Amino acid sequence: MPDEESGAAAPGDGSVLPIPPKPFDGKIGDTYADSTPEKPEMLMAPEAAPNVLVVLIDDVGFGHTSTFGGPVNTPTLQRLADDGLRYNRFHTTALCSPTRAALLTGRNHHSAHTGTIMELATGYPGYDGVIGRDTATVAETLRLRGYNTAAFGKWHNTPDYELSAAGPYDRWPTRLGFEYFYGFQGGEANQWHTPMYEGTTPIEPPDEPGWHFSEAIADRCVSWIAEQQAVAPDKPFFVYWAPGATHTPHHVAPEWADRYQGKFDHGWDEQRRLTWEKQKQLGVIPADTRLTPRPDSIPAWNSASADEKRLYARMQEVYAGFLEHVDAQVGRIVDQLEVLGLRDDTMIVYIVGDNGPSAEGSLTGTLNNMKTQQGFPDSPETMLPLIDEIGSAKHENHYPVPWAWAGSSPFQWMKQVASHFGGTRNPVVISWPKRIKDTGGLRSQFHHVIDIAPTILDVAGIVAPKTVDGVEQRAIEGVSLAYTFDDADAASRRTTQYFEMMGNRALYHEGWVAGCLHGKLPWQTTGSASFDNDTWELYDIERDFSQADDLAAQHPDKLHELQDMFLVEARKYNVLPLDDRFAERADAALRPNLLAGKTSFVYLPGTVRIPEPAAPNTKNVDHTIGVELDIPDVGADGALVSCGGEAGGYTLFIHGGHLVWEHNWFNEERYRVTSDAPIPPGHHIVSAEIRVDDATTPGTGGDVTLRLGETAIGTGRFDKQVPFRFTVNETFDVGCSLITPVSSLYQSPATFTGTIKRVLIDISGAPFIDLATRAKVAMALQ
Repeated sequence: MPDEESGAAAPGDGSVLPIPPKPFDGKIGDTYADSTPEKPEMLMAPEAAPNVLVVLIDDVGFGHTSTFGGPVNTPTLQRLADDGLRYNRFHTTALCSPTRAALLTGRNHHSAHTGTIMELATGYPGYDGVIGRDTATVAETLRLRGYNTAAFGKWHNTPDYELSAAGPYDRWPTRLGFEYFYGFQGGEANQWHTPMYEGTTPIEPPDEPGWHFSEAIADRCVSWIAEQQAVAPDKPFFVYWAPGATHTPHHVAPEWADRYQGKFDHGWDEQRRLTWEKQKQLGVIPADTRLTPRPDSIPAWNSASADEKRLYARMQEVYAGFLEHVDAQVGRIVDQLEVLGLRDDTMIVYIVGDNGPSAEGSLTGTLNNMKTQQGFPDSPETMLPLIDEIGSAKHENHYPVPWAWAGSSPFQWMKQVASHFGGTRNPVVISWPKRIKDTGGLRSQFHHVIDIAPTILDVAGIVAPKTVDGVEQRAIEGVSLAYTFDDADAASRRTTQYFEMMGNRALYHEGWVAGCLHGKLPWQTTGSASFDNDTWELYDIERDFSQADDLAAQHPDKLHELQDMFLVEARKYNVLPLDDRFAERADAALRPNLLAGKTSFVYLPGTVRIPEPAAPNTKNVDHTIGVELDIPDVGADGALVSCGGEAGGYTLFIHGGHLVWEHNWFNEERYRVTSDAPIPPGHHIVSAEIRVDDATTPGTGGDVTLRLGETAIGTGRFDKQVPFRFTVNETFDVGCSLITPVSSLYQSPATFTGTIKRVLIDISGAPFIDLATRAKVAMALQ
């Protein structure tokens, strides 16, 4: 521990990591006979350091779970709350990657360079998505102090341009402190067909009926803990279990969703009121808490037609089943801890949401979340005939905005809105039977997700390092919650906290909150608003739990004080410049790109699982896809090249002997061009030349010409294309179409049964004849 008089770190106390090795204390003679060995010291965690399990559920509101008054049954969360503590004034950042960076580093999200999600990173220190070596994760500190560490589930803290085989792997879990990783990369994934990694190696999910990602990561977590304890029973572990649930797509088997059949027919207005009443009854909110009203921008339940109500209720049933299902998987892990005799000395931190409930499904809900996020809302009329498929692998479904609002009861707003608690206040349960004795207790100290890492270090008896691998560390910005374990009435040790997301911002200080809902609504994905026109609100949250009474007009001096404090905090923690753009920040040109400036690409067979951002960007540009191949005498079928998946993408493939090009527009419209005749056996170069109508307009239509050699063998047209991104984490593949199929004419993996020599993609816009001439010259020189 630090020297109390000087404040200097004592040698070997862990303030410098890795801990320097001890000098050899044996004896070295001329031979072993006159020498004395000394075994190398094993790295041991501090005595009595507990195991730690952190569970982070995705996109859940304060008013969703039954443990906190909501309609969704969460028996595991309740079980842990009954033998632990519930926290009702805990806060996140209002968005995914930022909360995860803050949780793992113990620093504010902008301090950890994660002011937004990875896919929207820009070239400013607070927003570049590059978690620095000066903000070592709690996993890295624990690993270097004798813990085993593992991460399971969703990892959304690697810049998307670092997800290919070229790396670097510095911001993958296995280089940020985790010895083992089993999960997916990116913000969301198909839960039935998940593009997974083990460590840094791509792996495919098994082709098993009913396989589900949440169950798979629970299986692997259970087996990892059992193996770790079998070989190192005295060594503590740190497990970070972060499922894709309940982020879109809301994927769950019908038997889970059907548990809620008819339970939401009363609609979102009534559900929000019922939740508020139950929350008061349970005591998770004060009895005098007011239920904040529905904003005018959110429609009333009674404004929906009978068919719309049936559709919207089913979407909420599926979400509820998804949440109960993932809570059950947490329960399987807790059961394993009990079987192994580890439950008593394992601190479980169950964080119910990395932000508030999501409004990304638009006002009508959607069957394809990528579509709505790019500005194309779904209509109830087109979704209703598919109502029985919601939750299946066929759709990337998401409920409508008003259900998100209902799930944030009693607060205003939802995910992305950092100015109000609907976006930032999430339930937390901490259970540790050996240490926490006020079982079933409630804690109401004001805390933030940056406080989890210092809590873990505190209970483990580990100091926050001052240097790691020779790099001086930015000070931990969180404070430990351990002081709350024994004293429900202890004064909060977090007195100030800023919030900012997409220009929405707030400042908490000593019981007051000043906040500003900036510009566009959280389900509007394009456009910007002037920061000069912002209106701030002021709340005394010691007396007004739900932020129902805006006191800005009554206390202008207090409002100005907190506004000034926000700017001080913003400058201190890399929050500036404020940026309210969303879809516009998806432009890959805003981030580093290994392909920048390149227009011609050659791929060999076996090239698979290249992330979309690391593949040639064929959107809105004239381009040519060429494939040199051999067709055997018996013919061949399968994918030659593909990018994306069932939610959207393009593919060139052979079907029934014919060459086919297809553009999948969000699994709703499919533009397909087929060759006039089959491709004969032999060695060929086949190609598709795509000419767009207007390269300055995202999503433009265009024309397609298929060729065998230089001979046109088919022509066609597409009216529109996916403008910005096909999927979050499906990939570019040569000779197959992995994860989910781009075309409805084949099933993944759609492996080509002939032989591919190479694939050429050219996005220079050069006419085909110029490319053909260049190819001839290149082949002649080989």
